[in-house]
Amino acid sequence: MNIHDIQTLYSRLPQAGALVKYLEDISVKSVFLKDIVGSALPTLFAGIAPRLDNTFLFVMQDADEAGYFYNDLLPVVLNTAEKKVAEEIKAEQQKNSSQDTQTVTDSSQPADYDVYYFPSSYRRAVKYGQRDAANEILRTEVLAQIAARQQHTAHARPLFVVTYPEAMAELVVSQKHIDDHRLSLSVGQRIDIVEVEHRLRELGFTEQDYVYEPGQFAVRGSILDVYSYSGELPFRIDFFGEEIDTIRSFSVEDQLSKERRKEVEIVPELAKETTEKVPFLRFVPNDAILVCRDLGFICDTVERVYNEGFSSQALTERLEDATEMEQAEIQRGMNRESVLCSPSQFKEDILELRRVVYGHTTKDAHAVLTFHVTPQPLFHKNFDLLRQSFEDYLLRGYHLYILADSRKQQQRLKDIFDEMGGGDASSMAAGRGSGIVFTPVDKTLHEGFADDDMKVCFFTDHQIFDRFHKYNLKSDRARAGKMALTMKELMEMEIGDYVVHVDFGIGKFGGLVRVPIQNANGKTGEQQYQEVIRIIFQNNDKVDVSIHSLYKISKYRGSDTGEPPRLSTLGTGAWERLKEKAKKRIKDIARDLIRLYAKRRHEKGFAFSADNFMQHELEASFLYEDTPDQLKATQDVKADMERARPMDRLICGDVGFGKTEVAVRAAFKAACDSKQVAVLVPTTVLAYQHYKTFRERLKDFPVRVEYLSRARTAKQTKDVLSGLADGKVDIVVGTHKLLGKNVKWHDLGLLIIDEEQKFGVSTKEKLRKLKSNIDTLTMSATPIPRTLQFSLMGARDMSVMRTPPPNRYPIHTELCTFSHEVIADAINFEMSRNGQVFFVNNRISNLQEIADLIRKYVPDCRVVIGHGQMPPEELEKVITDFVNYDYDVLLSTTIVENGIDIPNANTIIINGANHFGLSDLHQMRGRVGRSNRKAFCYLLAPPRSAMTPEARRRLEALETFSDLGSGFNLAMQDLDIRGAGNLLGAEQSGFMEDLGYETYQKILNQAVSELKNEELGDLYAEELKAGEGIKASDFVEDCAVESDLEMYFPETYVPGSSERMLLYRELDNIESDDDLAAYRQRLTDRFGPVPPEGEELMQVVALRRLGKEEGCEKIILKQGTMSMQFVSQADSPYYQSKAFGSIIHYVMNNPCRCTFKDSRGHRLVRIAQVPSVAEAVQVLKAMKCK
Repeated sequence: MNIHDIQTLYSRLPQAGALVKYLEDISVKSVFLKDIVGSALPTLFAGIAPRLDNTFLFVMQDADEAGYFYNDLLPVVLNTAEKKVAEEIKAEQQKNSSQDTQTVTDSSQPADYDVYYFPSSYRRAVKYGQRDAANEILRTEVLAQIAARQQHTAHARPLFVVTYPEAMAELVVSQKHIDDHRLSLSVGQRIDIVEVEHRLRELGFTEQDYVYEPGQFAVRGSILDVYSYSGELPFRIDFFGEEIDTIRSFSVEDQLSKERRKEVEIVPELAKETTEKVPFLRFVPNDAILVCRDLGFICDTVERVYNEGFSSQALTERLEDATEMEQAEIQRGMNRESVLCSPSQFKEDILELRRVVYGHTTKDAHAVLTFHVTPQPLFHKNFDLLRQSFEDYLLRGYHLYILADSRKQQQRLKDIFDEMGGGDASSMAAGRGSGIVFTPVDKTLHEGFADDDMKVCFFTDHQIFDRFHKYNLKSDRARAGKMALTMKELMEMEIGDYVVHVDFGIGKFGGLVRVPIQNANGKTGEQQYQEVIRIIFQNNDKVDVSIHSLYKISKYRGSDTGEPPRLSTLGTGAWERLKEKAKKRIKDIARDLIRLYAKRRHEKGFAFSADNFMQHELEASFLYEDTPDQLKATQDVKADMERARPMDRLICGDVGFGKTEVAVRAAFKAACDSKQVAVLVPTTVLAYQHYKTFRERLKDFPVRVEYLSRARTAKQTKDVLSGLADGKVDIVVGTHKLLGKNVKWHDLGLLIIDEEQKFGVSTKEKLRKLKSNIDTLTMSATPIPRTLQFSLMGARDMSVMRTPPPNRYPIHTELCTFSHEVIADAINFEMSRNGQVFFVNNRISNLQEIADLIRKYVPDCRVVIGHGQMPPEELEKVITDFVNYDYDVLLSTTIVENGIDIPNANTIIINGANHFGLSDLHQMRGRVGRSNRKAFCYLLAPPRSAMTPEARRRLEALETFSDLGSGFNLAMQDLDIRGAGNLLGAEQSGFMEDLGYETYQKILNQAVSELKNEELGDLYAEELKAGEGIKASDFVEDCAVESDLEMYFPETYVPGSSERMLLYRELDNIESDDDLAAYRQRLTDRFGPVPPEGEELMQVVALRRLGKEEGCEKIILKQGTMSMQFVSQADSPYYQSKAFGSIIHYVMNNPCRCTFKDSRGHRLVRIAQVPSVAEAVQVLKAMKCK
């Protein structure tokens, strides 16, 4: 069943019919809905919508309430995966239709009304003056909709606008202004593309190569992309001559089309307009109806916003570094008379509207309708109480509906009731496990309720399970575009940027250049061209690099010193020597590591037994729903443990994505086989935290959990140590004390390392020596590059957890300058909802000063200070007291970052945020928002102009990636910004500076494959003997391609060299034919049909892949001949491989076309009559078949 059915059902209430009559009667100025609670109000209005046609303004108390109300009104629009599930549910329900007589309708029904959200255009309170571009889009969308309705007087559907007092306090542009500045386009309309361009420029749109933000447009041939301020997505308009052929919306991140539209309204930016502005209530139609709880509260809030105006600090901050013209504009924009609505004017306007008021105490209304609705009772996960209350309702003849967004949750509830079984009273429904019959509904509301008149209960699963319910706004999608842009800018190369070419060294990027090809295929006639990348080195030497060798070029990223690197001089050999030196160092370290990994592969570990009933019980008792990634990670870990080979797995998952739960399950599995488990953590506080988590999760099972850290007394430590030696302690959590000489294990079976990025190299080496054949599980939110590198290279297994737990909120992140106003506001807000605050300050010396400042401006706040220099017992007491809610604010150094979990702390303020690294900031931010409430993170830093570019980029990246799940992206970003420091231990960072990060990675890969070829050949020889065929691709780093054919994307097809670079780079990284087909489809969608030069270029991908599989270091396609160059080392095991055998076979079968050559130590095969890349691909495929 779906939400639409529920709304229809609810609209059958007699009160609903009466309400419609009152709304149609103009003489009834106000209606009072008595005792309507929870989500009954939005359900009621959605149900009666088909009988209405006015504009309705729903004014909630604050932004969050408005967000939830808007979400409750949103129609169900399902994506394809959900549609499939909906069809399955439908089939299942039709099967069970004997038990449930409700009719099943299609889930993706169009709504009978249009619903929009009208937010404030400021990020927090208006007084801080921080505008939010995404919110401005939503505001403009509402204004454009209302304006369009005023023009077409005949409208069949009602318009629902959800808003709150702060949003109504701002003035908006007038109706006439919008009508003058609007462009309407529809399919089939005859209009010239040039005319549309002129009009867009007049409206203030700027032309770009690609559209990322509202107010931009782009033209490519007959395609016009435009991002209007009145929609969350930009539009792609395709012209056929002078007629509009199609209109589609497209997504900003990947620039791909989404859905077709018949007509669109294009509206420019209205927020910055200086024309006369009017109050919002004057803008809405005269017959609009206001729906609110408390009229007085709305007027008071508008008055408060007006009286506060803009704070002087916000004004001075904005005026810094602005020119005189800009300053005049800022002052005009922050003058309350020109931006905010005066309270008297507002009161006058609001009293003229007809209104529907709801609540408990009757106001003086023309008509009163009384409802008998009760809110959903709170069960706090007490399932006995839940069952009892459900049985009561059923006995009283009520029908139960359970609303949930996921089908899995419905199933879980059913299973819980079935497991609990029914008592005597519930045997009424024979044949159903527990006798509790409920109808599942496939979209949830915010607050469940029961209606006594209709005898129905609409209960929500998030209230039953005590989960957080999150609302989604369209602006989240508009912000995603901004994020895509940030990621993209980081990858782009501008002319003049420093780049590194693996073979030549550090140079400056000189852009993409077209060069003529000499004597292509010996033909005369028109000149042919190729596109190359120009790099300029010392003494203005230039090198043109083929676009097929893009992978050899990367942006230079060193450290934060800001010093430009020295350009390499060609022909001196200095670059080669530097690379060799770095390679030698890497080989020394990698050699041991590879030997260790290889040794572990051959060693026999302990094969754990399969899951028993206790394991199932433990996993079923997990409070939250497992995310798909979490489930997969758990299965992978268990499968590794059940194998005889020692496990070595890295789990990367964002802060709070349930890595600890995976560890608990693995630890318990080991304990079930009487093996001991060591959990290694970086800090005392975290050891205590994990100890509590493990003990809490395993309290019902026969397992003893202990912890070792400097916070334990000598006696306690002695007890734990003797327990470990005798095998009485099963699981021990500890800091590096666990690695001490005095720790004796009875039978260690599993080692779990948490927050791996915090351990130094020496600790890790100690670990390695601990035992090479025990299973190891490493967990980290932002893995350090070295571990990431080895996992990506396949030296160890890796599980990435990218999906956030359902209903976890992105953390609202803001960049502010240090001021007592911001701090006091943040703390007051958190205290007002009984929460707690972390305040991080990285200098111990001024912690006391800040504590005094907080006490001065928030007198009733209980502040406690904690830092690493305190005696451990004292620090532990501080943390424990804070966990027990004895204090409101924990003012500390970065100890917070190390994994303290306090569900009640939902605001973190980080002072001097510009001094922290990205991964530190991300870890700290992840400490809040762990419960089911919205969390805030304030980054206090100097004004942007005063920060170093790196610090600014770091903080902006963090502000952009406020979504959960961005830890992995941030790890990659951090490498970009920090330059990866000690990739392979401490002595490496010097080379990082000289080589740049990406080149360093490439050299690392080269070093490893050379080791495989040369020194570690014996390991591979064994594999050969064992009959495991060697892959030729193991011996070649990559297959380079040189050619004299025309292969590139013409400028007329893909404008903008930076975009072409990105497309070439993406093409370079494509691995499979499916990916290539998807890439071709994306190109066609964005730019139209692919020209022949582009088609030829795309074939190179397959050529390089096949070449590598055959063991070619280089393929040269010139003058109709293909030359294949093989592994240069004559005694390489490659020459005994099957791949080389198949090549010899092919040459012997085609003696007229093929010749073998040996040129300067390189073995070559030349094949004649290969005029195109497609033909070359066919030849390689034929070789493979042999």
